[in-house]
Amino acid sequence: MIEDGFGAVWIEGELSNFRVPGSGHWYFTLKDDGAQIRAAMFVNRNRLMRLKPREGMQVLVRGKVTLYEARSDFQIIAEHIEEAGEGALRRAYDELLKTLAAEGLTDSSRKRPLPRLPKRVAVITSASGAALQDILSVWRRRYPLIEVIVLDVAVQGDGAETQILEALQKVPALAVDLVIITRGGGSLEDLWAFNLESIARALAACPVPTISAIGHEIDTAITDHIADVRAPTPSAAAELATPHRQELYRELELRLLQLETVMRRMLQNHRQRVQLLTARLVSPLTQLQQRMQRADDLQHRAELAMRHRFGAARRDLLSLDQSLRHLRPEGRIRTARERLFLLRERLQGRMRLRLQNAGTRVISLERTLNALSPLNTVARGYTILTDTSGRAITRVAALAKGQTVAARLSDGSAGLTVESATPDA
Repeated sequence: MIEDGFGAVWIEGELSNFRVPGSGHWYFTLKDDGAQIRAAMFVNRNRLMRLKPREGMQVLVRGKVTLYEARSDFQIIAEHIEEAGEGALRRAYDELLKTLAAEGLTDSSRKRPLPRLPKRVAVITSASGAALQDILSVWRRRYPLIEVIVLDVAVQGDGAETQILEALQKVPALAVDLVIITRGGGSLEDLWAFNLESIARALAACPVPTISAIGHEIDTAITDHIADVRAPTPSAAAELATPHRQELYRELELRLLQLETVMRRMLQNHRQRVQLLTARLVSPLTQLQQRMQRADDLQHRAELAMRHRFGAARRDLLSLDQSLRHLRPEGRIRTARERLFLLRERLQGRMRLRLQNAGTRVISLERTLNALSPLNTVARGYTILTDTSGRAITRVAALAKGQTVAARLSDGSAGLTVESATPDA
């Protein structure tokens, strides 16, 4: 009941009694001036946290309410911990992500594949930041042929939103194959420009595939959900955007080997075909004589085939004529007329028998009705009394002085007025 009654909850409080046993799980208590609650964060979640908990820290915890049955303790299973100052930003982050997801902007179905061999790539980041140097270093090593267009923007602070939006608006005119939006790690406040709704929607409207690489592996910005591909670091984004040149060398060598094999096979096939055609080459006069002989042969075979078909058609015609003679309709009509006469006689006989049986049954029912009819009783001098609604009166108690009743006689009815009604002693 507790787990079904509460969804994910946010709790702010002071962290105390923090301990880490050999299992690596975190166990602690959240408290304020009026209450406290136990909490646990298992190792598969806490290993993702950058926060280092300490006694007395004011924190904001997102988790699930449950009951530890062994001690009957009401507790929180924590999924995320952050310092309390980040709470408002975290809630705004979650609300915006939920809104964008409801509009389908985070659906995997709208994610576009990255170009395999991009020629021009736009990188939206700070030109003085380490993120750009990491990307360029990877490309110099892996794929030095790529043309890089750096759109220098502020990645945090008051002007970051405007500059990033302006950079995204320039993308259509740059004729690039790919856009990477990136910056190095930092706190939630430092990364907040990449959690803004305006930037998320501008990135979703970008006409070319996009990669978002904001912060380090444990950081996840709104742009990471909107972009076609999310990279955990700027270096990873550079690796995702381009193939390694050694891979291209290997692929090129393989393609050259395949091409050489195909060309060798084609040349061999053409050589064999030339040899075959050379062997089949004959004099035009010989071919003409052979074709004339072939024409005479076909003419003879056609004449034989026509005679055979005419003979077969004549035999089929005689057979059909004989069949038609056997199938003349006069005999069948005569047989059908005799059968019809016989069926009519049988039908008339059965109708007479059924009418006789029905008449006998009617007479029997008439006798039964006469035996049960009250009219016979009335004919012997008895009378049936009914009240004004037509119900039969069978007892004196149903009569009252001055009451009007109807008397049914053998040849009609009469209206009567009760003068007196005396029951038998």
